[in-house]
Amino acid sequence: MPELPEVEVVRRGLERHIVGASIDSVDILHPRAIRRHLPGAADLTGQLTGERIASADRRGKYLWLVLEPSTVALVVHLGMSGQMLVQPPELPTEKHLRIRARLDSGLDLRFVDQRTFGGWALAPLVEVDGSLVPDSVAHIARDPLDPRFDLAATVKVVRGKHTEIKRALLDQTVVSGIGNIYADEALWRAQIHGNRLTDRLSGPKIRELLTAAQDVMREALTQGGTSFDALYVNVNGESGYFDRSLSAYGQEDRPCPRCGTAIRREKFMNRSSFSCPKCQPAPRRSPAK
Repeated sequence: MPELPEVEVVRRGLERHIVGASIDSVDILHPRAIRRHLPGAADLTGQLTGERIASADRRGKYLWLVLEPSTVALVVHLGMSGQMLVQPPELPTEKHLRIRARLDSGLDLRFVDQRTFGGWALAPLVEVDGSLVPDSVAHIARDPLDPRFDLAATVKVVRGKHTEIKRALLDQTVVSGIGNIYADEALWRAQIHGNRLTDRLSGPKIRELLTAAQDVMREALTQGGTSFDALYVNVNGESGYFDRSLSAYGQEDRPCPRCGTAIRREKFMNRSSFSCPKCQPAPRRSPAK
């Protein structure tokens, strides 16, 4: 699933190319693409047609388009393979095109989704901590790149938990936008094993970790995000290149860039974690009683 940098790249592209345009028509080409919009396809197309796109916003991994008069948002779930493409209408339709919106600017906004895990849904905007967000996103914490992200408060929340630090990083109600890739990269930079317990880490160490997450995601943004296959692209269909700069994630058996020890892969929450066994020693197991 795309993480914060990848979603932000898409958001910036939408902001550049479609904000200010109005939606002339909407074609729903696959029912699963609007399954989260419970009133159905006719309601979605009816509410979107004729509306002007006021802004493209994001919190963590969640993306939405605000429609004038700024009381309703079109929430875009990218899922595992969703793409928001801005295309000239004369271009051939993509094989996995699920939704097409015709804009008065003369462009198409196309939602392409090979695996059909993503989709569109309308949601009312609500105020949370001084910001307007869709009600379906109201439970999501601010992300590390949010100008109003409170680092000190987040450190306190993390330290107040009794869980593995990587689980805390992936908990979108604690800090949003961090997924498996950037969790492993931030943990590598802070030299913390993902199985370390949050209440055994000092406040300064957690602050260092969250700062590392900010840094690595900012760096990923400058390279268009991380792409491992053709499924993640920006609005022009181009891939990001940050995978070439990864130090831990996906680097099994390759030398650690810091000490040269082979990076190891371990199972974690039905996925994989990558770390350096020398720089990020695993916590000792408590003896069995």
